[in-house]
Formats: sequence, structure tokens, C-alpha cells
Amino acid sequence: MSRESILLGRVRYSQDRELPGMLHARVLRSPYPHARIVRVDASAVPARAVALTPDDVRGLGVYGCQIQDQTVLALDRALHAGDPVAAVAAATPDEAEDALALIEVEYEELPAVSDLEEALAGSVLVHERIRISDNDAAYFGIRPEQGTNVCHRFRILHGDFEVGLEQADVVIEETFRTPAAQHAPMEPHACLARWEGGRLELWTGTHTPFNVRSDLARVFGLAEEDVRVVVPPMGGSFGAKTFVHLEALTAALARKAGRPVRCVLPRSEEWVTNNRHPALLTVKIGATADGTLVAKRVDSWIDTGAYADCGPGVAQKIGYSAVGPYRIPHVHVESRCVYTNRPPNGAFRGFGATQAAWASERAMDLLADRLGLDPLELRLRNVLRDGDVFCTGETVRDVHFAECLERAAAAIDWGQGRSGKGLCVLLKGMQTPSRAQIAVEAADGGGYTIRCATAELGQGSRRALTLVASELLGAPLSEISFPDPDTDIVPYDTRATSSRSTYMMGNALEEAVRELRKDGRRGVGEFRNSGGLDPDTGQGVASSHWHQGAAAAEVRVDEETGLVEVVRLHAAVYAGRVVNPPGAELQNEGSMIMGLGSALFEAVSFADGQVVNANLSDYQIPSIADIPDGLTHDLLTKPGAEVHGLGETALPPVPAAIGNALGSLGIQTTELPLMPETVLAAIDRRDGGGVR
Repeated sequence: MSRESILLGRVRYSQDRELPGMLHARVLRSPYPHARIVRVDASAVPARAVALTPDDVRGLGVYGCQIQDQTVLALDRALHAGDPVAAVAAATPDEAEDALALIEVEYEELPAVSDLEEALAGSVLVHERIRISDNDAAYFGIRPEQGTNVCHRFRILHGDFEVGLEQADVVIEETFRTPAAQHAPMEPHACLARWEGGRLELWTGTHTPFNVRSDLARVFGLAEEDVRVVVPPMGGSFGAKTFVHLEALTAALARKAGRPVRCVLPRSEEWVTNNRHPALLTVKIGATADGTLVAKRVDSWIDTGAYADCGPGVAQKIGYSAVGPYRIPHVHVESRCVYTNRPPNGAFRGFGATQAAWASERAMDLLADRLGLDPLELRLRNVLRDGDVFCTGETVRDVHFAECLERAAAAIDWGQGRSGKGLCVLLKGMQTPSRAQIAVEAADGGGYTIRCATAELGQGSRRALTLVASELLGAPLSEISFPDPDTDIVPYDTRATSSRSTYMMGNALEEAVRELRKDGRRGVGEFRNSGGLDPDTGQGVASSHWHQGAAAAEVRVDEETGLVEVVRLHAAVYAGRVVNPPGAELQNEGSMIMGLGSALFEAVSFADGQVVNANLSDYQIPSIADIPDGLTHDLLTKPGAEVHGLGETALPPVPAAIGNALGSLGIQTTELPLMPETVLAAIDRRDGGGVR
């Protein structure tokens, strides 16, 4: 997929795929956040269209990447406003819309839990029983609390928090909130399905073709080899297209229709399909008078919506990310993933690190203020260095947190005055354990073909892996082809998430090329990273290496309107060894811009359980006009180092850096985004002498 083909519109995404006789799908969704489905009547749908109702799918299997809690359609209860209740397929999208309007559904509205506090009170159970999935996405110990809305609890116990607190001269405690956010990729969710002789084939935008294959095999009672998943390039994702979303419903419609069916979501339905997890974190930190951290406790609750998706994994990563990249002898973390009657939340660029950094790094600035220390000095005094032990018990190597911080601070002239300036340093883990396989084939007429399951979602993985292959094979780029991932012909990969693909596949590719040289025709390589954490103590290996970065911001505030202007924004990211410098730079810039949106205006809004800004007029994402002239970044490299993923690292520190810049002006905020009304309220508290 060349730059030229993208610019000229030649790339065929999932929403562009067609098959002869294809029908178009539309989905009927519940208008209630929680309701009993009394009756679904599709008798008025004309014969030329195909209707799918709960009775058509009642005998199919339950699925879910980490918790088995989803069915193809809502069967007895709709669990959120937007839950699919029925679907139709027709010759054109307009005919499908017309047919959808003819389906009658009778509901009995039920009490709903609309936020974390209500869900934790337990007056309404979203799911009566929580069943752990056997999908390999459930790669860690999941700890549901049966009889509650908590589908996973992760804990870190390192030292003794209460003992550490007794050693502290200063203790601060604060609660921080991050809202839901929408991924807003250019291409919405799209899937094309057909059945051939009892075998299911799909063309779908997904990071996780093998996870999708295994879940669909379970739904339809098939052997995994009887499900084929092809992954065309995606027009963006940012995590939205991880795991099963449209695929099971589209496949069920195609099976009933006896014809191929394509489903492309209207933009408004993205908001009821998958968002970023809202989070509530309480952070308590103790330090000695000289600024040495001695104790930290984090209590984290994340709202995973009506279905778990990968929420348990997000809760775990928030748990250790919220400790921050610091030496702290006494740490206690409780992180819980909680069901509510809201749309599902799943993977989002940063995978919990944004929520964690917002809480952890805002708390660090509050602590610095109480201690009377420079926030940069406080961080440098405690940041992890080579050979230090993290709270998970692992010894950290090749760490550059201090250098990232110093580079970021220098970029905004930190030493020339701190007013209106803020910092944040970030620690983000890569999925551990995981494995990747890749094949390299030599063509008869010359040239090579790379076969792997790494999905191309705009991040440039194809380009990066082709560059690695060119170097290893000693062949020009023009002689290397990289077809779309196809589970029928590519070897296994865990998934294209967690900024792991170039690192994992690059290592697997080295072995594949060695095997090719022995065989002459085909070489297959595999690479594994080992580790994992005990979910009850948080001890083990969280990440085989750490993604490291820092951000610094300088802001101006109009105290009459509450409008925040970001004057300068800089990110410093440790990249190890860079494979594709232009691509790496674009990843940093894209992450920073996305972080700017999270900081200043992005939030999914709800009223009575309904999303009220499900369009790109009311839901604001950054435009070119929002980007500061002073947007810069550093890529820190080291000769002989491993490749470090870059797809997410520069996003999570941006909101906290901007929040800390406001804090330096006495405008103390604990909630994102930093909308004018939020800023004005903080100014009123400052000027009125009130408590934050």
C-alpha cells in the first residue's frame, strides 16, 4: 500500500468491498439503556428484504474477548441505548432503512445504572453471571466479583502502604475523572460476510483477525479452520476495531439471507458501538520533606459499559500505569472494571495510559506544590533509572524517563520561568506475554512475499516491516509484496495492538529469513515475549520493555472566557532503534494532536443513558486550527537498542501536561476535558479561596 495509492484513492477498505448479489445491512437498536424485550415483530418487512430477530440467533453461542457476555442480538434484555435488537438486509442501503422502520419492538423499561457510583452500589446487576472467556485475549488471570457489577479486579501489593505512609512528612489525596471519548476514525466499522458450503468468510477491519476467528467459530459452532477472516487496510481505528463488533451480526444475516451481506455503520452508530473507558481514580501519595516518594495508593474504577470487551485488560494496565515511572517502596493499587448500562468501551489509543497519567501526574504537581519543590526536580529525584525495581518487582533496563523529561522541559524553556507551563512523564507497557509468527516466501520469478496477520490501520506497519525485510533479504523494496492478512494463509499473531507489531514481527522476521535461507522457498519465524502479572499481587513482569515518554506544555488562559490556548506543546519519546523515521515522526505528531483533543474538548455526553453528541458537529475533534504553532517532538534513539513501539506513547502525557500548566497558574482541575466552564469554575475557586 504505497503513499501514491492512498493519495489517489486506490486503496479498497472494508467499506468498499463488494461481492456479487451482496445485500446491505442496517441495525435496529434499543432506545432504552435497560429494557426487557417483550416482542419483536418483523412480519411487515417485505419478502425482498431479510430480517434478523432474536429468535433467529437464540441458539447461537455467547462470545466476548475476555468475558463471554455478548450475543449476536440482545435476546431477553437490551443492556444499553443502542444495543442491537434486530437487523435487516436489502438490495440497497435505502431499502434496508425502509425495511428497518417496519419492525415493531415492544419494550418494558427497567431500572438502569448510568454511572460508576450507581453500578458499584449494586442495585441493578447488568449481568447476573460473569463467565471468563477461553479466547486467548484473556491472557491474564481475570478476577470477576460475582454478584456485583465488577467483572475484573486487579491489585498491586508492593511493600506496606500503611507503613510507608507513617514515614511521610507530606501526604496529598485527590480524585480525578476522565470521560468517555470517541475514536472517530475516518472509516467507520465495516464488514462483509458470506457463507460458502458451510464455511464462513469475512472481510473486516480488525486489529485481531485470529481473535475474531475464534469468537465467530464459537458463535456458530464451527471449527476455527472453517472461519476465514481477511483484513483489508483500515481508514483509521485508534483501537475502535479491536475484537468482534459487527462481525457476528453480519455473518448471521448473511447465513439467513443465503447471500453475502455488507454492513457499514452510519457515523452516529459509532458512539453506541465502542468508546474509550471513562475512569475515576483516587490517588494518595506520601513523601518525605526532601521530596522522596515513600508511599502511593491508587484506587481505580473504569466504566466498561454493558459488555466487558477488553475492559479487564484496560483496568490492569491503568493499575500499573497509574503508579507512574517512579521508585516507590510502598505501593497499593486496587483497579476494578465495572459494568454499567452504557455503550461498550474498549481499546483506545493509549489503552488506559491517558486516564492513568492524568491522575498520577496531576497528583505529582499537587505534591510538588505542597512540598514547595519544582515539579521537574520532584520527578527527577524519584524517576526510575537503569537497574531500579518497579512496584511489580521487575528490574527495569534501558530506561530514559529522566532524559525524556529533561528534553521536554528544555523545549518550553522551563528554566526561564514556570508560569503557564506543565510537565508529564509516562510509563506504558506492551502486551506481555504475546507471540508473533511471520512467513517469507520466495517467488519463482524473483521477489518475496511477506505473510503475517499484522493489520494496516494507517500506522504504517506494512512500510516498517517491508523496510526490515528489505534490509534482511538484501532486496529492493519493489521486490517485496505484503498482501492483506488472511487467516487461511498467514501464520498466527496475537494482534496488532499495544504498539507491539514492529518489535514483535521484526524479531520474528529475522528468524523467518534465516529459515528461508535454509529452505530456499519459505521461512517461518516466531517470536515470543514472556512475562505476566499475578492479578492478586501485581508481581511479575508487566512489560518485556517499556514505552517511555514525556510531554511539556505552555498555555495562555483568557480568564474572562475560560478559553485555554496551548502555545507550545512538546513530546519526547524514547524510540530505541527507529525503522522508518518519517513514519515515526507522524506517529508522534498524530498522538500529540489526539492528546490535545482529549485535553481540551473531547467527551461523550449522556442524558438519561442516551448519547447526546453522536455526530462530528457536536462532538469536537481537533482541526488544523487547534494545533499550536509550537508543536514539536523529539525521537530519542540509542545505537544497538531494540525497536520500541511509537503508536501511542506521545498521546497520554499531553492532557496532564496541559492540566499541570493550568495548575501553575493556580487553576487546579481534576476532570477532563478542560472546557471553558471547567476552567472558569477552577478560577472561581482560586480567587474565592475555596477548596478544590
